[in-house]
Amino acid sequence: MGFTIGGIREMRSGTRRRGRAAGATAVAEYTGLWGWAVAPGARASGGVCSCGDSACAAPGAHPLDFAREVPPGATLETAAEAWAEVPGAAMLLPAGRTFDVLDVPEAAGRRALVRMERLGVPLGPVAVTPSGRTQFYVAPGAAVGLPGLLYRMGWDDAGLDLLALGRGAYVTAPPSDLGGLGPVRWLRPPDPDTAAAPPQARLLLGTLAYICHRW
Repeated sequence: MGFTIGGIREMRSGTRRRGRAAGATAVAEYTGLWGWAVAPGARASGGVCSCGDSACAAPGAHPLDFAREVPPGATLETAAEAWAEVPGAAMLLPAGRTFDVLDVPEAAGRRALVRMERLGVPLGPVAVTPSGRTQFYVAPGAAVGLPGLLYRMGWDDAGLDLLALGRGAYVTAPPSDLGGLGPVRWLRPPDPDTAAAPPQARLLLGTLAYICHRW
């Protein structure tokens, strides 16, 4: 796969340099401050993925298979070197390592977030996507354990629009663009405590399931 979006090549050199510097700084924050790996990802424009595959199943929402992942703890210099190889790449975070993600409709997620904050429920980072989803970062293992948790809570047959993303999945990191739809944004940004040790999914799942069921 290549990185072929024409618009990126058309940017003026000064803008490109500033973009690279900003991208490298953001990558270094994720790797150095929060201890997360970052994978360079494809971008999309008009539904066409920069990977060059006309039949791409996830335009602008998958890692570039030729690009190296920036590991946790990487310095700004390392991030800058890696990102210089993939100008304009999106930042993707691999789930299933330091965190899994509970993914729900945006409106339900925002309502649940307000309720959980009011009740003092422990929360990790929370992001909102331009595709209309809210993503709650939780401890690894949520994706594997979700069916059993929903069963024990009595929500297993409720038809909830509630997904768990774990090992093998990637989420787009703010402020990267998701599939040409716009940037992903933080509703609750990471901090040293929540990034390193996000809460167990069971602490959030009751509220999320209830809100999703009513929505």
